[in-house]
Amino acid sequence: MQDGAVTETIQYLTFTLAEELFALDIGKVREVLDYTAVTRVPGTPEFMRGVINLRGSVVPVVDMRLKFGMPATEKGVNTCIIIVEVAVDGETTMLGAMADSVQEVLELGSDRIEPPPRIGTRLNIEFIRGMGKRDEEFIIILDIDKVFSLSELTIARGMEEEQSAVNG
Repeated sequence: MQDGAVTETIQYLTFTLAEELFALDIGKVREVLDYTAVTRVPGTPEFMRGVINLRGSVVPVVDMRLKFGMPATEKGVNTCIIIVEVAVDGETTMLGAMADSVQEVLELGSDRIEPPPRIGTRLNIEFIRGMGKRDEEFIIILDIDKVFSLSELTIARGMEEEQSAVNG
């Protein structure tokens, strides 16, 4: 810490999707669940796997692999659902994000995070907060509030409300 430079350290939950390592700000993560049966909701985008009942609340579940253009998540022994809080139009909604496995909680200083790569103008990478580095491994740090569009989150909220009305 020379010259009064302060390195901000943030904790991230790391998880895998198809052999790639991703991370979310731990402040957005509510809990991690073992994979459970997901009730499909007709007429929703393919990456919206359905809903789960979380202690009486209906929570939409998203297949993060499908959202990122990867093959669908295959249920395995480590498959899990990360319950995250996402800001939608000033309101907070809970969402379940399917992942192949959860790795660890990791502290990364801002000096170990690079800005997202510039990959031309056609690719939307605004949901990537940065690229973390640990040893020789890159970690794609997501901004969960920007991963989903407003219309996608509106669908998720609708799924939540619809299932609550059915169950209510």
